Amino acid sequence: MKIQNDILRRQFLKHVGQTSPAPQLITVDRAEGVFFYTPEGKRYYDLISGVSVSNVGHGNPAVVEAVCRQARDYMHIMVYGEMVERPQVEYATLIASLLPEPLNSVYFLNSGAEAVEGALKLAKRYTGRTEMISMRRAYHGSTHGAMSMMGFPEGEEWKNAFRPLLPDCKAIEYNNFDNLQQITERTACVLCEPVQGEAGVRLPAEGYLEALRARCTEVGALLIFDEIQTGMGRSGEMFAMLKYGVTPDIVCLAKAFGGGMPLGAFVSSNQIMDTLQSNPVLGHITTFGGHPVCCAAGLAATKFIIENDLVKQVESKGALYQSLLEGHPQVVQIRRSGLLLAVELGQSEKLYRIMDIFIEQGILSDWFLYCDTAFRISPPLTITEEQIADSAQMIINALDCL
Repeated sequence: MKIQNDILRRQFLKHVGQTSPAPQLITVDRAEGVFFYTPEGKRYYDLISGVSVSNVGHGNPAVVEAVCRQARDYMHIMVYGEMVERPQVEYATLIASLLPEPLNSVYFLNSGAEAVEGALKLAKRYTGRTEMISMRRAYHGSTHGAMSMMGFPEGEEWKNAFRPLLPDCKAIEYNNFDNLQQITERTACVLCEPVQGEAGVRLPAEGYLEALRARCTEVGALLIFDEIQTGMGRSGEMFAMLKYGVTPDIVCLAKAFGGGMPLGAFVSSNQIMDTLQSNPVLGHITTFGGHPVCCAAGLAATKFIIENDLVKQVESKGALYQSLLEGHPQVVQIRRSGLLLAVELGQSEKLYRIMDIFIEQGILSDWFLYCDTAFRISPPLTITEEQIADSAQMIINALDCL
């Protein structure tokens, strides 16, 4: 088995396009619930859920059955938006029922970055304007348009090598009320995470999202929420916009939205969305967006969340993690929204060291693009209190080694 695994790793490095010079190289054999296992049988707590993807746990029977059933019925038939396919229609109807009015029109895509791309196009098409504003320390994807909205100046580390990007883009400071005056009648849209993820779980200041909404309404700019990480229960509500009581003009969804399958969407009102139908016709098109198998998986996962009241459990589970960890002398601060936590250590050296200790002990965690001093905890929402206590003790043991 060791020889086979060594061959597989070498093939991985040679034939699978790499994103960094130092991948973790953990071979995954199977996954179940909050755990995944290597071919040698080593068990890991998955405390990042594929970056907030596996909200209903790995190998969820309801999702697996939905995928198998839909694959037997049919897979790809025609480009998205031409045929009436039951999984798409049923899932769009359910999502529209969970979102506040007037967010009732769902455009399915393959990923979060594509959802952002579509939302940006829609905003420019609807308003006839060109300026697009994002937040500093924001991450919205790695395609050209989404990367253009990566928070300046922090994002230059990733953006600079790929310029020129989209023109007329700028970033303002998240939670800075004075900066809202930079949103003007030239602005097509403001793209904002209700809770900043890759900045290290930064929560909105009291009244900030309300002020942002009011300013966009005042000048006629569209407000776009990126709920790609916070959606589908992660924040303690099905969507963070419900937690904070602010409704955007467009919301981007992905990650857990697909129940473990690749699926994204941008959602708006019929009035705004319908502008993509003409001048030009086919204003946005996709071949595989809204794939019936992916929609079936997302529909099953969302129904599972609802039927098992998972969202109601999120806040207490996140609070339990926080209470177990925040008293440790190595923990400087814990920033949290539901079951999305950033455990701040204060030093990048400590963060890199604890990542290695986690791997040794059987924990998968991660840091944040704009915060390499804190580690991420975002397990499946199905994690039990016993598993939280067990994994927290393993984290404490790792912290003791620093």
